[in-house]
Amino acid sequence: MIHALADVQSKNIGANTYIWQFVVVLKDAVIGELCNINCHTFIENDVRIGDRVTVKCGVFLWDGMIIEDDVFIGPNVTFTNDKYPKSKQYPAAFQATRILKGASLGANATILGGVTIGEFALIGAGAVVTKSVAPHALVVGNPARQKGWVSHSGQVLSFDEKGEAFCDLSKKKYTLINDELIAFPTND
Repeated sequence: MIHALADVQSKNIGANTYIWQFVVVLKDAVIGELCNINCHTFIENDVRIGDRVTVKCGVFLWDGMIIEDDVFIGPNVTFTNDKYPKSKQYPAAFQATRILKGASLGANATILGGVTIGEFALIGAGAVVTKSVAPHALVVGNPARQKGWVSHSGQVLSFDEKGEAFCDLSKKKYTLINDELIAFPTND
């Protein structure tokens, strides 16, 4: 569904994707299936969006961005793609930014160019992300710093004395091994 007040130049839009009013999508952009692109959003040519992605209002996606499946981008999240921007001077290549599967970015977060947001990571509202974020990491602040870990479902994890955590939503048990979060299904 493409709203009559949207300017969608791309033919690469997946089935059952909603694009709301006042959205601009340039001709070479690719958007997957079952996405929800909210109003007042701009998507440049060299942008790839996976399936089941939500992009809330006021987000601009610049050349060099790859957004994988099941990502949530909150309202007014800001991205950059040029480390040293100057008017009418363009880099040989824009910085590539990757938002990996299942990541969630809170409202008004700023993501600098060239970073990767790991799978299922959670970026707090207003955070300024200046470097790549590990999978399942919870980061907040300016500059963003890791404050914990989140499950596949986005629940903040609390670890017991054995170094294990349980997520009520995903019904998985988690443990940290070499600073990497590992999930195990439970028999519940």
